[in-house]
Amino acid sequence: MNRPPLASELNLCLCHSCGLACDITDNPHECPRCGAPLHARKANSLARTWAYLLASLVFYIPANLLPVMNTSLFGSGSDSTIMSGVLEFWAHGAWDIALIIFIASIAVPGVKFVALSLLLITVQRGSLWARKERSQLYRFVELIGYWSMLDVIVVALVAALVKFQALGDIQPRVGILFFGLVVVFTMLSAMSFDPRLIWDKGPEKPQNEEVMDEVASH
Repeated sequence: MNRPPLASELNLCLCHSCGLACDITDNPHECPRCGAPLHARKANSLARTWAYLLASLVFYIPANLLPVMNTSLFGSGSDSTIMSGVLEFWAHGAWDIALIIFIASIAVPGVKFVALSLLLITVQRGSLWARKERSQLYRFVELIGYWSMLDVIVVALVAALVKFQALGDIQPRVGILFFGLVVVFTMLSAMSFDPRLIWDKGPEKPQNEEVMDEVASH
């Protein structure tokens, strides 16, 4: 059974803007439908992905060490970091909010750091290991990226609730800015990575061809 042809073998290139499959036989520079520049691969994908990923790692440290909000209740105020906020919500029985903040602020960025680093290192080494699974991992990273701002929303809701009930006052602190930068740069890092680079070292053989090769070798 023959494998399906590759886009490069058919002289086709997908437009990153409108999704049109463009004929690149005559080396066009722009998409004929929307006029966007055509690239067989995202320009400087690995360099830009590494740059955004390292920037997000740098911002991740102050995002977790610096306070993200200041809570004033009955005249006494205190600053809270992300982790102390998680522990405080948990201690007061709001385990669901504590879990949401922990997943969105600690777990999701950590998973994205590890996953993107794995994808970058394996592509740079030209690895053929688990290419299908790595493509699925990239789609998973894109999916969880949409939920990265959950804890910022939770902080805003808690602040609105406290002020509405006239129980005190909540003010944002500089940590929330760094966390917002972490979210932005991790999303840019995921968007800059070109998952097609995973498959650029040659197509995998279909399973029946691998079986035929093994039979022929014996």
